[in-house]
Amino acid sequence: LFVLGDMIEKGNYSVKVLQLLSSLSNAFCIQGNHEYDFIKYYHSLMRSTEDYEDVLQKLKARFPFDGALLEWDTVDWLESLSYYIQTDKFIGVHSGIPLTDGKPVDLEKVTAEEFVYDRVFKEPYVLPKTDKCIVFGHTPARFITGKDNFIFYPKTPELQKSGDIENFCKIHIDTGVYLSGVLSVLRIDDCEEIFL
Repeated sequence: LFVLGDMIEKGNYSVKVLQLLSSLSNAFCIQGNHEYDFIKYYHSLMRSTEDYEDVLQKLKARFPFDGALLEWDTVDWLESLSYYIQTDKFIGVHSGIPLTDGKPVDLEKVTAEEFVYDRVFKEPYVLPKTDKCIVFGHTPARFITGKDNFIFYPKTPELQKSGDIENFCKIHIDTGVYLSGVLSVLRIDDCEEIFL
C-alpha cells in the first residue's frame, strides 16, 4: 500500500489514520504538503521551548477531533517519512517532480517544497520523458476534468487502455476523497481503478 501524502487534516480522524498506517508493515507512506506543514510547525515549537510536554499539547490541538490520541511515536514516524517512493516501475510523489528538458531531475536534488507544493506537474502539457511512470496527486482531478477520477497520461495514444504502469508517463491519482467521500485506489499490478 503506497500512500502519497495528505493523510492528515482532510477529515476528523487524522491521528487515527496515522496510527493505522504506521502500524501496517505493508504500508509505504510519504509526506504531502499537510504533513510537511505539520512537521515545520513541530520544528518551530521545538526551537522556541524546552517544555516538550507543552509542544505535544500544541501538536494535539491541531487535531480537534482525535488530537488527544497523538503521541510522540506518531510524530517521530511522521517526521521520518520521505518525500518520494521509487520502485523499478514507478516513482510516487505528492505533487510532482521538476523536469529539465522533459526529464525528471535527480530526486536527491529536489527540495521538499518542490515535492509537496508543486502545482505545475498537474498540467496536461507537462509530460515527463522517463522509463518509470510518475504517480502523483496534490490537486483533485475534478479541478482539471470536472470528474473524481484518475487521469492517465500514456506514453503513446494507443497505450491509453494499458494495464501496465510502465506505459504511462504519469498518472494523476487525487480524486479528492474529502470532497466526494469516495476513496480511490490505483492497483499498480494492472492499473485498475478501485473506488470505495
